[in-house]
Amino acid sequence: MNKRSIYRHQSAISEDIAQSNLHPVLKRIYSNRGVSNLNQVDYSLEHLLPLDQLKGLDDAVSILKDAVIQNKKILIVGDFDADGATSTAVCYRALTMLGLNNIAYLVPNRFDFGYGLTPELVEVAKDYHADVLITVDNGISSLQGVASAKQYGMQVVVTDHHLAGKQLPNADAIVNPNQPGCDFPSKHLAGVGVIFYVMLALRQVMRNDHLFNELRPEPNMAVLLDLVALGTVADVVPLDENNRILVRQGLKRITAGKCCVGIQAILKVAGRDIDNIVATDLGFSVGPRLNAAGRLEDMSLGIECLLTDDMSRAMQIAAELDELNRNRRVIEQDMQQQAMITLEPILSNLGNEQLPKGLCLYDQSWHQGVIGILASRIKEKFNRPVIAFASNGDGEIKGSARSIKGLHIRDALEAIATRYPGLIIKFGGHAMAAGLSLAESNFEKFQQAFVEEADKHLDDKALRGVIDSDGELCAADMNLQLAECLRMAGPWGQHFPEPVFDGEFEVDNWRVVGDNHLKMQLRSADSDDVIDAIAFNTSVEQLTSIEGFIRAAYRLDVNSFRNRKTAQLIVEYFESI
Repeated sequence: MNKRSIYRHQSAISEDIAQSNLHPVLKRIYSNRGVSNLNQVDYSLEHLLPLDQLKGLDDAVSILKDAVIQNKKILIVGDFDADGATSTAVCYRALTMLGLNNIAYLVPNRFDFGYGLTPELVEVAKDYHADVLITVDNGISSLQGVASAKQYGMQVVVTDHHLAGKQLPNADAIVNPNQPGCDFPSKHLAGVGVIFYVMLALRQVMRNDHLFNELRPEPNMAVLLDLVALGTVADVVPLDENNRILVRQGLKRITAGKCCVGIQAILKVAGRDIDNIVATDLGFSVGPRLNAAGRLEDMSLGIECLLTDDMSRAMQIAAELDELNRNRRVIEQDMQQQAMITLEPILSNLGNEQLPKGLCLYDQSWHQGVIGILASRIKEKFNRPVIAFASNGDGEIKGSARSIKGLHIRDALEAIATRYPGLIIKFGGHAMAAGLSLAESNFEKFQQAFVEEADKHLDDKALRGVIDSDGELCAADMNLQLAECLRMAGPWGQHFPEPVFDGEFEVDNWRVVGDNHLKMQLRSADSDDVIDAIAFNTSVEQLTSIEGFIRAAYRLDVNSFRNRKTAQLIVEYFESI
């Protein structure tokens, strides 16, 4: 078990927050996340960033308005993850609401086409005979694909959020807050957020041009916020203030029972109470089931679930997605075991601390659709950037990368590509996640190059793994009232993390539940009472290390069991003391 450091934040509380009626613990939590005034946690829609600073929006809207009015055919090209699926659904539903009935969508199968608008995918797209091709959650790096689509006479509108390369595609319009010269204040919109903004702008222009009437009523775009919230959370983009507004408003619609039947169905299959869900339910229950379609089969199944208005059909698809997700878990567990076998000789000789600062793993039997999850799991275990590779069967291997603080993974890949021309066939992504392809014969060369690049940016402190804590909770605050307050004070997520506390406890008793979950009753020093706690996915090493007292980092949460709610600690990390 890797030894972790716990860092307690003690940010100054602003006068505005100090004078508010917030719970004292929540004041501390918000201050630790840079909140200095209550407007930053006022998630009303009127506080959304305005449309006008998105570069390329006017050109995109002009093309789309003309298509809607003339009922031209629009082909939506999405991506095979949850952000891509929700982006496709938002675009399709919005265009339908605006009066267009000549729409189709196409999502590449990751095993046949790979990511994005490739020339090979355009060969399929041309048979749709579309006038306008619009990409959602992809396209910014599709230089050849965009060129091919234009050769076939299609107008091309790219909507994306991924980082742009040195050259942009020659599209008729590009909307991406991360493209050069875009002044949109938030660079963290997910793909679904970008297309939602495009559809808002399209509605605004149609309103200004008096194009709505009895036959074409003006739609309420807020009905799409459930999809926007799901895609934003599932894509793990930073929850800045603007994204938190989108997520909170989407959650309000879901808990009010006003979401699409597909999301309702997936929540039911996942056993979640729709009246009380929060952002983490979208991230850990809905997102993985939706993603399972793109990982193992075809994301069209997930998109169909989000587009249908028939609850019985939605439940049927949700059950299929749930089964795919179960299969994905089995595949993932086998791959994790294989990865640990690969690392075992290094661990036996050197120990965790002497592992390379960057890990590259490859096995010919690994599943392309699951390597991203595998990279995440190994990264979490050893707190190192990890790239897991799988073969695509033609001499190339595809990698999925996950990183840690201190190493911008896309920039690292660009640095390697610059230093070793031709080593990487293609790459793209974000600071914390990226994808790439290279020749199987170049794996060891790339592995060494990646270790060299990681060595430049990561020191021992970065690799140790620091748990950020909001401090200690007194026993009197470990109650249901505060647990429910914190649960609803979000949305919590990337760069606006769920509150974590730390402290020392006496272990009154413990037992293993499920496969490897540790159920405990803990007693803090300032109380004679015990509180229930659980640590999920606990290793054998951790189980055998439990003694009388532990230091723990934990979240205060609500445990619902047989219609009874109690406070519970979710233990993220513990060590004997």
